[in-house]
Amino acid sequence: MKKLLTVLLSFMLVAVVFTGCKKTATPTDTGAKFHIGIVTGTVSQSEDDLRGGERLVQEYGDAASGGIIKTLTYPDNFTSEQETTISQIVGLADDPLMKAIVVNQAVPGTAEAFKRVREKRPEILLFAGEPHEDPNVIEAAADQAVSADNVARGYLIIWAAKQMGAKTFVHISFPRHMSYELLSRRRYIMEEACKDLGLKFVFETAPDPTSDVGMAGAQQFMLEKTPAWVQKYGKETAFFCTNDGETEPLLKQLMKYGGLFVEADLPSPLMGYPGALGIDLKAEQGDWPAILKKVEQAVIDQGGSGRFGTWAFSYGYTTTAGLGEYAKRCIEGTAKLGNNTDLFNSYAKYTPGVTWNGSNYKDLNSGTTSPNHVLVYQDTYVFGKGYLGTTKQTVPEKYLTFKAPGA
Repeated sequence: MKKLLTVLLSFMLVAVVFTGCKKTATPTDTGAKFHIGIVTGTVSQSEDDLRGGERLVQEYGDAASGGIIKTLTYPDNFTSEQETTISQIVGLADDPLMKAIVVNQAVPGTAEAFKRVREKRPEILLFAGEPHEDPNVIEAAADQAVSADNVARGYLIIWAAKQMGAKTFVHISFPRHMSYELLSRRRYIMEEACKDLGLKFVFETAPDPTSDVGMAGAQQFMLEKTPAWVQKYGKETAFFCTNDGETEPLLKQLMKYGGLFVEADLPSPLMGYPGALGIDLKAEQGDWPAILKKVEQAVIDQGGSGRFGTWAFSYGYTTTAGLGEYAKRCIEGTAKLGNNTDLFNSYAKYTPGVTWNGSNYKDLNSGTTSPNHVLVYQDTYVFGKGYLGTTKQTVPEKYLTFKAPGA
C-alpha cells in the first residue's frame, strides 16, 4: 500500500507539472524573441496614450501570454511620486527579453530612469514620447524623442483660430507647464503671432492637477471659471488649455456658453469631446474615422459646427503605437534609429490617409539641431468644415527662431 501511494503521488506530481506548463507558457515556448515595454499614464490622466499601448498588445500579444508587449502605467501624481515612476521603468530591464522601452508621455524622471536602464542593460533601445523634461536632458538619455511640434503650432494654432473667426485667444496653464521649455516657447510664439495676425492674447491660470487639489479640483475650477471667461472675452474667443484632464470641462462649457476651440494641447477626437458631448464611443473603439464622424455629428447637433477642431487621429494614441512599432522595426532591422522617414512610416501605419509634418528640434541657444528629437504635427480638422490646411502653411522663420522675453 505504501509503495502504491508513492507511485500515485508521483504520477499526480508529474500531471501537475505538465498541466502548469500548458497554462504558463514562456515567451520562448510561443516564439517571442524579444519584449517591448510600453509605459503610459492612466485612463484619468492620458487615456489616448494608454489605448495606444492596448492596440500594440492586441496586435502583437501580451508578453505575459507569449506576446512581445509588456505594459504598465505610472502614478497619476507623477510629480510627487517620481521615484515610483523611475523604479517602474527601470524594473522593465530585469526582463532578459526586454529589447526596447517606450514611455509616453515621458514625464519627469524618465531621463533618470533611462540612465539607470543604460547602466544595467545598454543594449535596450529607449524611446520618449512627448517628454516633459528639457530637450537637452531627454535627448542625452533617449535614443529617440518625439514631441508635438509646439514651435510650428505656436503660430499655426493662432493662424487657425483666425480662420475660425477668433478675435481673442486665451491661453490657460499653470507654472509647472510653463517651466517646460517647449510649452513656454509655444506660449510666447502664440502671443507674438496674435500681435502679427491681429488677435488679442490673454493668459489665464488654472490649478495644476498634480497639486493638492487633484484632477477633480482642477476640473471643477474649469467648469466654474469658463462661463465667466466667455462672458468677459466674448464668444469670438478661442480657448487653449495645456492640460489634457482640464480639456473636457473646458469643452463642455464652451459648447454651452460659446467660444471657439482650435485643438487640444495633445489633439485627438477623444480628447475631452466624448465626456463633454455625452456620447458613447465603445462601438467605435479603435476606428478613428468612425470616431471622428460620430464626434463631428454630435458637435454639429449641439450647434458647434465651425467652432471646434481637433486632429483626425489622436496624437497620444499614435505616439504610443507609432513608437512601439518603430521600436519593433528597429529591433528587427527593418528601420533605423534616427531615420525620420522610418519613424513617420511607423506613425502612418496607425493614421491611414493622414500625413505627418515636422522637423528635428533646434536649440536656440546653441544653434544645433538634434538628430534624435523630432517635432511632429497633423492638419487641424474643424468639425462641420473639414481640414484647414495647416500642414500646407509655411511657418514664417521668425517664429521658428523666436525667443521668449528674457530668454
